[in-house]
Amino acid sequence: MAATAAQPRVKIIGANGEISLGKQFAGRQVLVEEKEPGVWLVRTATVIPDNERWLHEAQSAAQLQEALAWAQSNPPTDRKAAAVLEKLRGKG
Repeated sequence: MAATAAQPRVKIIGANGEISLGKQFAGRQVLVEEKEPGVWLVRTATVIPDNERWLHEAQSAAQLQEALAWAQSNPPTDRKAAAVLEKLRGKG
């Protein structure tokens, strides 16, 4: 990804402490690092919630890909629906 050098722009921090970066960044998550007092580095980021982090571990990701491949090659069918329902009702 090539970096583009843009001219500095003056932004005003509102009374609520917010700065508008523009509509193109609306809804995005950012990392804000304070390098020194009054100097901030703002970078867009993708944050992974703790309860979803396991999906990004190598073993889990491989198992998930395997399951997705199986599901693609084994489309759902109603062929055994009656037997499954009987088993669930305790008759099987």
